[in-house]
Amino acid sequence: MRATILIAAALLIVAAGIIAGVYFWSPHAHLRVTIGPQGSPAYRFISAFATVTEAAHPRVHIDLVPVDSLAGSAKAIEDHTTDLGIIRSDAEIPSNGETIAILRRDVIAFIVPSNSSIDKVQALTGKAVAIPQGPVSSYNDKTLDRILSYYDIPEKSVKRVFLPITDIGTAVREKHVAAVLAVGPMAPGDVVDVVNAIKLATKAAPTLLGIDEADAINKRFPGLESIDVPAGALRARPPVPDDTVTTLAITYRFVAPDTMLNAVAGAIARSLLKTKAQLMAKTPLASQIEAPDPDEGNPLLPVHPGVASYLSSGEQSFFEEFQQYFYVGGMALSLIGSAITVFLGRLRSNRSAAALRQIDRLIAIADKALSTQAIADLKPLDDELNEIVAWCVHGRAAEGNDSAAFSIAIDHARRAIQRQRLLLGQGAP
Repeated sequence: MRATILIAAALLIVAAGIIAGVYFWSPHAHLRVTIGPQGSPAYRFISAFATVTEAAHPRVHIDLVPVDSLAGSAKAIEDHTTDLGIIRSDAEIPSNGETIAILRRDVIAFIVPSNSSIDKVQALTGKAVAIPQGPVSSYNDKTLDRILSYYDIPEKSVKRVFLPITDIGTAVREKHVAAVLAVGPMAPGDVVDVVNAIKLATKAAPTLLGIDEADAINKRFPGLESIDVPAGALRARPPVPDDTVTTLAITYRFVAPDTMLNAVAGAIARSLLKTKAQLMAKTPLASQIEAPDPDEGNPLLPVHPGVASYLSSGEQSFFEEFQQYFYVGGMALSLIGSAITVFLGRLRSNRSAAALRQIDRLIAIADKALSTQAIADLKPLDDELNEIVAWCVHGRAAEGNDSAAFSIAIDHARRAIQRQRLLLGQGAP
């Protein structure tokens, strides 16, 4: 029995070592990444990411998981049916999501024509606001609702008009709408396009409304961040805005479930930042990739610990990263080995105690046999002796060793029974 347990324990330790070695030493990965909807900026970025990553790391394979919206991407992460997905900070948020990288930071821009009397968000009450049509126009509409709710402005008091960007300039000039809400980067995109459209239609540079309560709004809605838009960031001549303006922004983030290994999360962040130039050659969206701030304390999408570790430690090779897991794995195997040793020691101790009890019983049988006064009383002692002999034989077969103490005790008990039976049979007192 003991030999069998030792062999099983040895095989367990060897198997665990082999599995750990194959898992940690083999430089491969299989990642599931959400993609969609087709034709969207997220679709183009993920397509470029898959191509560049597999080319840079031949043993990394990416499975694209189609989703129809940002909500689908969030659900896939929450259900653990994907390893990576793009999440918008003010939209659906997976409860288990953690940030790998910030892909884009979009300004929430309230733009009004130069001669407008509207100088703050509160003045939009009773007015019509244009929102550029597009894949995320419904999300921009909900963002407007959140901002209005902060100022206790009823949603129905602000009319929404969804228009193509080509029609927005005309709508502003003809006063069908009083303002435009555009969400986009401080680079080519919806915000810059809307500014140019209004400038062309009205022959004057539009104005970007400031939101002085941006920090307070962020406290209530963590998905909306405060951002400063520098002078001329949206148009150079004439500059729009004409001075630094504080407003709100949202972020698009590469997010993973919190169950992703730290080493894998750190490696993905490192790869994104290192291949940024290659990604930019395939999609301009990659030009805005940035590392998340580990100290930002975002309660919705915190930075993954593996990414925070990579950013704080600087350059760290995959081998150095995986060495930590080898160390932990070695400790685990050592603990398993120690536990098995303790178990076997206790098992041997229990067997030794049982053997000593049987030897004590054999001596007691001999003593009782010598004091017995009737032949009939010797039979139960003889039967018990046979049971102990059988137990000893089975134990020797299982353990594979002999016991001189058992042989002496058995012989002593047997001789005592035989001697007493002989004496009683001859009529001896």
